[in-house]
Amino acid sequence: MVEKPRASSEEPALRAVESGNTPDLTDPMLFINRELSWLEFNQRVLDQARSAEVPLFERLKFLSITSTNLDEFFMVRVAGVKQQVAGKVEESGPDGFTPGQTLREVSKRSHEMVQLQYRTLREDLIPALHDAGVQLVRPRAFLPNEHVEIAAYFRDQIFPVLTPLAVDPGHPFPNLRNRSLNLAVRLRRGRRAASLALVQVPSVLSRFVPLTGNANGLKRYAWLEDVIAERVAELFPGTEIESCYPFRVTRNFDLNLDEEDADDLLKMIEKEVRRRDRGNAVRLEIDEDADDSLRAELMEALRLSEEDVYRVRGPLHLGDLMWVYQTCEPVMQPGAPRPKDEPFVSAQQPAIRVAPQMMPLVAQGDLLLHHPYESFDPVVDFVEEAAEDPDVLAIKQTLYRTSGGSPIIKALARAAENRKQVTAIVELKARFDEENNIAWARALEEAGVHVVYGLVGLKTHCKMCLVVRRESGAIKRYLHLSTGNYSPTTAKVYTDLSLFTAKEPFCRDASALFNLLTGNASADEWERFAVAPLDLFDRVVGLIEDTAEAARRGAPARITAKMNSLVDREVIRALYRASQAGVKIELLVRGICCLRPGVPGVSENIRVRSVVDRFLEHSRIYHFVTGDKEQVFLSSADWMPRNFQRRVEVLFPVEEPALMQRITHEILGTLASEDARSMQLGPNGVWRPFPEVPTEATYRPQQKLLAFARELDKPVPLRPAEPLAPVRAETGNE
Repeated sequence: MVEKPRASSEEPALRAVESGNTPDLTDPMLFINRELSWLEFNQRVLDQARSAEVPLFERLKFLSITSTNLDEFFMVRVAGVKQQVAGKVEESGPDGFTPGQTLREVSKRSHEMVQLQYRTLREDLIPALHDAGVQLVRPRAFLPNEHVEIAAYFRDQIFPVLTPLAVDPGHPFPNLRNRSLNLAVRLRRGRRAASLALVQVPSVLSRFVPLTGNANGLKRYAWLEDVIAERVAELFPGTEIESCYPFRVTRNFDLNLDEEDADDLLKMIEKEVRRRDRGNAVRLEIDEDADDSLRAELMEALRLSEEDVYRVRGPLHLGDLMWVYQTCEPVMQPGAPRPKDEPFVSAQQPAIRVAPQMMPLVAQGDLLLHHPYESFDPVVDFVEEAAEDPDVLAIKQTLYRTSGGSPIIKALARAAENRKQVTAIVELKARFDEENNIAWARALEEAGVHVVYGLVGLKTHCKMCLVVRRESGAIKRYLHLSTGNYSPTTAKVYTDLSLFTAKEPFCRDASALFNLLTGNASADEWERFAVAPLDLFDRVVGLIEDTAEAARRGAPARITAKMNSLVDREVIRALYRASQAGVKIELLVRGICCLRPGVPGVSENIRVRSVVDRFLEHSRIYHFVTGDKEQVFLSSADWMPRNFQRRVEVLFPVEEPALMQRITHEILGTLASEDARSMQLGPNGVWRPFPEVPTEATYRPQQKLLAFARELDKPVPLRPAEPLAPVRAETGNE
């Protein structure tokens, strides 16, 4: 059951804002702290793990996600705030919080969340998993014959991998790897004082050790660190083990790059990726039964304070529960609800199903795909067909993240081997994917692909693939644009939109942008695109201001914007001004939202809602109604300073009326409906269920979008698109 919303400490100050006659749009009380807003997003994920309406194994998945989310939050955001505090930065943000105040509030809120995570595991999920035939057992629940089994497994599979590490004057405290799970062992030799030793739990072994001691059909697993702790004396013969407790270290994992001085960016990032696994510690997680002296010794060695220590009752790093979700098949109990979401197969538009190739279909008109409701296969087919088509002269593509063994990477390599001009803009600085992207960059270069790492000081985050083809003696271009990455794996669980077009204004803009990325060429005025960091911010603010001006004239004025995060203070102020002018604003924000809706005189015309469900809401959609003009845009960019200032991003329009209507009615209309189940942000910063009192008409919006996809997938007789006539020509540049 989801807990009641937490009270906000900002309510008294907010009332002070509300009582003012002339609202000051720079007032810190009109802005929610970014880090605390992120924690509230993670709470919404945790609420899914606590909801009885969610299938059991999906709840386990959401609990795992909250844990890995917190890891990344500490490695990047908390580490960054700590650096500001260490540098004695006292400047406050738009919300009025100094770094020190932010760090204290984040620590308080994070401790509450971690305690709730473990209470959810102990009280709700472990008992429910037992009923579903899966037992995650601790040592006190090992059966007698399982102790024998564990001893054999330890001797044969675990002991050879372990390395005990003494901590004494001759053996300084080791620099433990980021996110490593370890055992702190107190041991004594004869009459000597007790000493400390460490044992790293090997990440190369499965976290879950299968047990076969129970013959009633249950799947029983022991935690790896418990198995090691049970036999840890075998690592220290001749000693007495006084205590053994698991702990885990989280470190600053951000890269420290000076790109201006880099002779070789790839080599610099390779070096930094290796170094950052030893960054400053930012968090210590430890078993709650560990004694105070051990905790103090670890804190001193890691240079952490008490507020950085998280004492937990249960196994550390719940992110590994994803293995249980992915691997274990639950026992279906008669009459019990499904333990997992019903599987589904992504739909395929009838026109795509019957078309022999993608490019002839795109030549007939723009195509829109909504992933994962619709298959990502046409995107892969588009690149693969271009790689094999003898009349394709060039392929240019941006790669921010993709999946292991990606068919797109293989297709680009094959295209180069087929002597096409292939250019890949590989973003080496995509956080947490740096090592993967380095490997892809090297593989593509070896295949003959021209690999570029983008512009110095900027991340290339836009999603584009441009194909150049010779047709009847002329050049024809085909373009794929997206709100999400070229990853077939995440396309199954992230909601994103793909647009295929052969319209020349779009293709000319794409060519100009690729030239900017590869040749540092200056860009002319864009015909359809808005591009960060050049003009995207001005375009977004201008669109908001246009709707405000329409509202002042008494004309229709409405904004519906869907994004992952809303942080930029100037965009927020523009939205406040539009609300004051009478513009009705619907914001669908999955994650961070620093805007405070519903404040009288400021934002009473703004509603903020969030959908957290089976799929990760990832698409960025912006819909503006300004008088008799209606515009729909898709983008790779959220409304954050980093997207406007430190990334290469693209905002592009959807022009076909049928596609515009599909986006505004089917997608945004479903997500923003009064009957759509979601969470709504109040003026006090508290998220509450919406609608608060569900009715028979209330629905989960993603379930409704799945139903739309099933209807789309029904066979409809269509005339197949004619394939493009091959025109033989020598390979050449565009």
